[in-house]
Amino acid sequence: MPTVTLSTYLRITRASALFDILVVAPFATPWSFLLLYPQLNALNLWLGGSMLPPFAGIHVLITCLMGSLVLLWSVRRLLEPSLALGRYDGAGRFLFATWMLWALVQGGLPLVWLFLVPELLWGVAQWWPVAPSRTAQRSNRPGLKLVHAS
Repeated sequence: MPTVTLSTYLRITRASALFDILVVAPFATPWSFLLLYPQLNALNLWLGGSMLPPFAGIHVLITCLMGSLVLLWSVRRLLEPSLALGRYDGAGRFLFATWMLWALVQGGLPLVWLFLVPELLWGVAQWWPVAPSRTAQRSNRPGLKLVHAS
């Protein structure tokens, strides 16, 4: 299987973080989410799904908590990407994709495909094999990993 260099992998990790910031930012505050929700509803209807249910305060709270945490996690990966953070993010994406698949099985939410496909693609990219660095290849110490780039 082909591999990517560590520097390419770190660029992938940064790109995935930037993508998340752009997609998730509207979910981070009640005000931005309440502006986004009618758009999501219209898009779901346009894709052939059913009308999204009205959100109560608790739903908005949970949405904004999730959005805020994803934003913080994304900023961390954007500013200090590493192999370890990329792998954790890839695992998290597969977990998120699992719940998105569950939602799709429930029916009426074709909108979820617009989130699921990128989630899976970023997950695969962040689990792609990374070529050992020259430093690790020359080292006599097994298990040496470069996990952070300056």
